[in-house]
Amino acid sequence: MAVPTDSLDDALDTAALASRAARFSTPLSVEVLDECASTSSVLLERAAVGAAHGSVLACEHQSAGRGRRGNPWFSARGGSIAFSLLWRFEARPAALSGLSLAAAVLVARALEREGAAGVRLKWPNDLLHGDAKLGGILVEVSGEARGPSAAVIGVGLNVRLDAEARARIGQPVADLAGCAASVPSRTELLAALLDSLAQGLARFGREGFAPFRDEWQRRHAWQGRRVALTASGRRVVEGEALGVAEDGALVLRSPGGVERFHSGELSLRPA
Repeated sequence: MAVPTDSLDDALDTAALASRAARFSTPLSVEVLDECASTSSVLLERAAVGAAHGSVLACEHQSAGRGRRGNPWFSARGGSIAFSLLWRFEARPAALSGLSLAAAVLVARALEREGAAGVRLKWPNDLLHGDAKLGGILVEVSGEARGPSAAVIGVGLNVRLDAEARARIGQPVADLAGCAASVPSRTELLAALLDSLAQGLARFGREGFAPFRDEWQRRHAWQGRRVALTASGRRVVEGEALGVAEDGALVLRSPGGVERFHSGELSLRPA
């Protein structure tokens, strides 16, 4: 049976989305493309030449979607959501640690409001259902050493994946259709995600990650599990995952004691 799809770039739905986004607590300007290489790559280029705070770029099909460390991100036409949001901060780039974790909390909140159950978070940027990947977040920050900063927050989310899409991805994945009794249109989902981000990022700009930490901890998929941190395929340390600190650092209990690690090029896996 074919997986039902809806069109993110339908003219009527796009107009409704743009109208709704303009009335958010922080108004957003939304553009939807049929195809591009990567919404984050395009928005980064626009940010460098002065794109406005609150610019959003969504796309039906990314030909070169990407995640952390240059890993590819596959988005199924009609079965996924892929978008990027430009948010400008007065703070310096170094002060934005924990931004990807806060964004993950805000995305999880929106999904649960739309009926999803069991959405969990994996440090530093994954959304899981069970142990399978439901979505991912890529944050890229630029700016002066003392501020201000510009962050492009890219979000990829599996909504309805058919067998062909799952085969192309080639690893265990989850979709919203598998963790919600009913799934609204992707246009409605995108509006809900953007509304949650617009509200929460304003608070992050004032208070940092600290107000989001407890909620991230409650959703932590690997709390208390034995994990391994790797960099470039080389194991750095093994230990028990204790959660995250108020700056978003991963906290592990290792043979050397309780240690903190910031994301950088690190990757987290079961030990």
